[in-house]
Amino acid sequence: MQHRIVVLGAGYAGAIAAGRLAKRLRREDVAITLVNAEPDFVERVRMHQLAVGQHLKSRPFTEMFAGTGVELRLAKVTGVDVDRKTVAVVDANGAEELEYDTLVYALGSGWNDQGVAGTAEHAHEIASRPGALRLRERLARLDAGQPVVVVGGGLTGLEAATEIAEARPDLDVALAARGGLGDWLSPKGRRHLHKVFDKLGITVHEHAAVTGVEADRITTADGTSIPAAVTVWTTGFAVHPIAKATTLEAGDTGQIVVDGTMRSLSHPDVYAIGDAAMVTGPGDKPLRMSCASGTPTAWQAADAIAARLTGGKLPNVPLRYFNQCISLGRKEGLIQYVTADDRAVRAALTGRLAAVYKELICKGAAWSVANPTVGMPTRRHRVVREPAQAGSAVKTPA
Repeated sequence: MQHRIVVLGAGYAGAIAAGRLAKRLRREDVAITLVNAEPDFVERVRMHQLAVGQHLKSRPFTEMFAGTGVELRLAKVTGVDVDRKTVAVVDANGAEELEYDTLVYALGSGWNDQGVAGTAEHAHEIASRPGALRLRERLARLDAGQPVVVVGGGLTGLEAATEIAEARPDLDVALAARGGLGDWLSPKGRRHLHKVFDKLGITVHEHAAVTGVEADRITTADGTSIPAAVTVWTTGFAVHPIAKATTLEAGDTGQIVVDGTMRSLSHPDVYAIGDAAMVTGPGDKPLRMSCASGTPTAWQAADAIAARLTGGKLPNVPLRYFNQCISLGRKEGLIQYVTADDRAVRAALTGRLAAVYKELICKGAAWSVANPTVGMPTRRHRVVREPAQAGSAVKTPA
């Protein structure tokens, strides 16, 4: 019998893990099923580009996984029972349960409205393709001079504000940040960020905690009312709620608590990767939800699963950061170099060269999904079976 590996979610982390597992393990020994609600890969790091009308390359999973042995199951995950080792899904044919021996949980995250009044009803999000497309339609209907406010001064907020301002210079674009603009960056990084915002005519409301969103305005904690024909909400991410509803050990954020191999501390046949995992990085700090975190966790989990199934050596690759890559429209960028635990250092790359660098990073991230095994040995390893039961099922990883 084949060892059944089910991967939930085909974002950066899930898709990479599925492809890497297929490369490491023999098809005779394992059955790998990748469950995803959409038939093609979504470049989440480009949703701000999609929102302003740019065309993104289509990347169908049927092409990406052709010949790998990975079975794509187009379905929505509705529940996980980690005690019965089943996953509940719904597809065009109705509801069904999938059984697994090893589960890779990579359902990721969506936008986080932070519980602010009116956000769910009136704000737009770009954490998903449907959200970016809705914003795209709304922006296209705006007349010149109308105000657009981006709430959130993190990486997503900076990219959204600059992309909108560059694509629609006729709009009145503003950004509302809880802290100072780019206050976590190096002095060089902050100077460049302010320069680009000034050049694009973006109004910045610093130290402005937003407490309410209405159809035509936002309100800050000090009572200031800021006009907004469109509000774009980019104040962080919230993980998919399914894990929190299981008996898996999860943190306050709903992320699954894992060890250094991305294995659940409470259920050893479950691995969590990407935004769904609570991973401790350098300095005992949790890794931030990002593509930069998701890709190495996928590598770590896939290699650990393969090692445990084949009797190989467990991976021990430190998870660390090198830089933060920020696009500031299509012509400007900012590459902030950081310490292993994600703190800014003095060095930063700016301007057109940084924009090219960022574009290469985005292309490389998508390429790594379609080519998750470059640099790996081409030989697949045989799964270890119980010696006394040569014809029996593959043993569950210990």
